Order: sequence, then structure tokens, then C-alpha cells
Amino acid sequence: MFPQLARFTDLGLLLMRLMVALVFVTSSYSHLKDPAARAKSIGMSKPFTIFLGVAELAGGLGVAFGVLTQLAAIGLILIMLGAIEKKIFAWHTGFWGEKSSGWHYDLMFVIMNLVIACTDGGVYVLMK
Repeated sequence: MFPQLARFTDLGLLLMRLMVALVFVTSSYSHLKDPAARAKSIGMSKPFTIFLGVAELAGGLGVAFGVLTQLAAIGLILIMLGAIEKKIFAWHTGFWGEKSSGWHYDLMFVIMNLVIACTDGGVYVLMK
């Protein structure tokens, strides 16, 4: 319907990458700031929570700057699939959840990272 918009595809991918990065980098901060408290709140061990924080930080920065973009996006997909699994089977959270805390949010990030992985992040990347 609007073929003129296709010329903005790479800009749209860059903006999506930056949004994904913002969410994961800030989430990593909550894991790394106080790993013991965060581990207790999510029901994981402290070492795993630190690993999760480092993985989110690395994936977020990789997606933001376009460095090994596909690997970073795939790593973030795996993290989100783990979050979805935890919400469904351990916490018994529904798709919408209570107070917008359902796994629909996590699924959106799976799909966004899938788009990033399938497009290699577009042309505005530092390293393919």
C-alpha cells in the first residue's frame, strides 16, 4: 500500500534494535546490582542470576551496536524463552498475567529478536 516506506526499513530495524537493547541492558542492571536479592525474587541461584545479567548485557550491547548481531539476538531469544518457560510452568502466569506481567511481553521480545536475527540487524551495524 505504501511502497515508499520500504526505504525506511533499515532505520526501523535500527530503532527496534535500540529499543530491544534498552530493555535488556536495563534488565541486566537489575540482575547485577544486587544478584542475591534478584536471585531470590526470580527463584534462581546467585551465580545463574549473574550469568543472566552478563548475558543480557552482552546481548543488548551486541544488538545495539550491531556487533555479531545475529548471535546476540539468538542469545536474547533463548533468554526470553527461558523467561516464558518460568512464567508458564513455575509461576503459572497466563498470557496476559496480572497487572500486565504475563508472558505476552516476553513473546514480543522473542519476535523482535527473531526479526533482528533474520535481517542481520539491517545495514546500520558495526560488524556482521
